[in-house]
Amino acid sequence: MIDAQFHRERKSLYSQVPYFFPDLYDVEYALLDIHKKTQAEVRDIRVAAEKVGTIFVKVAPLLRDLDDETLLQLGFPKESLAYCRIKTIPQEYIIGRLDFIVSNSEIKLLEFNSDTPTFIKETFDANDYVCDYFGLQNPNKSSIDILRGEMRKAVAASWKHLNKPGTPKIVFTSHGDNFEDMWTTRYLQEHLELPSEYVSLDQLKILTESVDVDGVVTEPGLFTPSGERVDILYRQTYPIEHLVNDIEPATHENVGQELIKLIVENKVMVINPPSAFLLQSKAVQALIWALHEDGKYFTEDEHTIINQYFLPTYLEPDEFLKTNRAYVRKPSFGREGDTVEIFNGLGETINAEPQQTYGDTLPVYQAFYPLPEATVQTTTGEKQLHLMYGCFLINNKAGAIGIRAGGVITNNLSYFLPVGIE
Repeated sequence: MIDAQFHRERKSLYSQVPYFFPDLYDVEYALLDIHKKTQAEVRDIRVAAEKVGTIFVKVAPLLRDLDDETLLQLGFPKESLAYCRIKTIPQEYIIGRLDFIVSNSEIKLLEFNSDTPTFIKETFDANDYVCDYFGLQNPNKSSIDILRGEMRKAVAASWKHLNKPGTPKIVFTSHGDNFEDMWTTRYLQEHLELPSEYVSLDQLKILTESVDVDGVVTEPGLFTPSGERVDILYRQTYPIEHLVNDIEPATHENVGQELIKLIVENKVMVINPPSAFLLQSKAVQALIWALHEDGKYFTEDEHTIINQYFLPTYLEPDEFLKTNRAYVRKPSFGREGDTVEIFNGLGETINAEPQQTYGDTLPVYQAFYPLPEATVQTTTGEKQLHLMYGCFLINNKAGAIGIRAGGVITNNLSYFLPVGIE
């Protein structure tokens, strides 16, 4: 039984973190607990992240050269194909997050959220407060400097690509009614440290070409509510696979497709860049594994990286059924464990996430590798939970790390478990 003092201390600690969300969906999210790691263990996770990142960067040009049919077979929506092939800035992505299993001195990649990763405010900011509380070193202390520097480089590269005079109008956006998304986005805006504005998605306006009474032509573009043209749109949390089908309720216009058209026509730059979405599909891991098995595309060192950190991943379960090996079926574009199922080697379901939102999305099949377990302290007592590690990649530089603690399948009800160095 947890006493009232524990509740007060948890509330007091997290109230110090500006604009944070220690509770989500009216339940506890951020734990007043910490998972201890050694310097060497943290270093190993970051080394793994940077090595894995080089593999994804290696396949990005290959993906851009694929024909439409192959991209569709990898799960990309047909409405996004033109967007997928754009290369706007040198960086393939700015902020990505790799999800790892870290167990028995092994590190295995589950997936790469290269386009719209959350968990930023928790790991880059809140983790520091919890480390101070427990008197431990924060492994993420210098990560914000990496983040700030790479964001500024991305903005500079985006502005150069537009080739316009003056200074850019930078807008950060998210769903304004989603507290987690909004404060994650505002946190990034704060640390860019350049003039910018936050505008919720529903307040942005897309205008088509028009001619006024004096014959002056206004080019199509994206505009703020006050009428300023947006040059660079920082869209950290809104998935492209949702955006492409976004309909304006009042007019029934496909505003998502209109925005995609503006990006394709170089009327507005977007960060993360389009190439980040190209790496987002989990089917890319199936492609990487196929190329690894083929033995031709990667160098010997790259094959070693894939063999060490990647899990066998396919577009069909046949290989696992042949060898009677347990596997996971997950949607190529899915989030928070939604629609994930675990099967035994006979193809029988042994665990499944109740939420099945992405049933129409192309599935991928990945070798099942169990998450490690640990006892954590919650407001309702100690719990034995499974741990999934996240490590951010900031333009292929390893950044903040953190842990989601939950069930066999990590979902949106899993806890944030801070990490400290012993």
